[in-house]
Amino acid sequence: MKALILAAGAGTRLRPLTDTCPKPMLPVAGRPLLAWTLEWLRRYGITQAALNLFHLPDVVRDGLGDGERYGMRLHYAVEDHLRGTAGALHNFPGFFDQTFFVIYGDLLLDFDLDDLVAFHRRQRALMTLALKRTATPHSQGMIETDDEGRVLRFVEKPATWDGGDTANAGVYVCEPEVVTHVPPGFSDFGHDIIPALLHDGAPVYGRPLRGYLLDIGTPEAYARAQEDWRGRAGAGIEH
Repeated sequence: MKALILAAGAGTRLRPLTDTCPKPMLPVAGRPLLAWTLEWLRRYGITQAALNLFHLPDVVRDGLGDGERYGMRLHYAVEDHLRGTAGALHNFPGFFDQTFFVIYGDLLLDFDLDDLVAFHRRQRALMTLALKRTATPHSQGMIETDDEGRVLRFVEKPATWDGGDTANAGVYVCEPEVVTHVPPGFSDFGHDIIPALLHDGAPVYGRPLRGYLLDIGTPEAYARAQEDWRGRAGAGIEH
């Protein structure tokens, strides 16, 4: 199986740390965040990952290499201008030829990916979003689903929201057809692609994740990541 890891962001909220290190490569418990991500993905059978890069790309490539140490093969594309979370798919023509994952690169993860995939296949979904709960809907992609998990409504960072506390967690399972819905140039999953798929009646589903997920994108969250992951360095991501 394959994955796209979105690793192009500058991480401005974590400056000055990200002035010299891309956010996905910041150390968590003594190791780069992406090292934990790759080990987690490999546990679930992902053997190839594509990474889109923009901010300090050499730090990522030099730090991760070809992926062999993680039991994976890594593919890199350096963007000369940002293409967006969905536009990044077009950096890798022909790569997404099977069910694949999209992972936001600033996430610290340890949840049951097999459960998400099984749900995706059972629902015959085109795209399945991992879901989480949030108390800050204005900063999240907010989602409403029916009793079967089909997404009825999705609004990226709404000014007001009356649809509950379920949010986009930043991990997707996608069928290859999703790539054909992404136009050339810049496009974003939250602002552009997911709303367009829903408008077209495509089978987009959501599944609450089972396990741990933390966006490290603020100083407070980054400090929490260090606390949560204390003691894991040198022992892999397994509990």
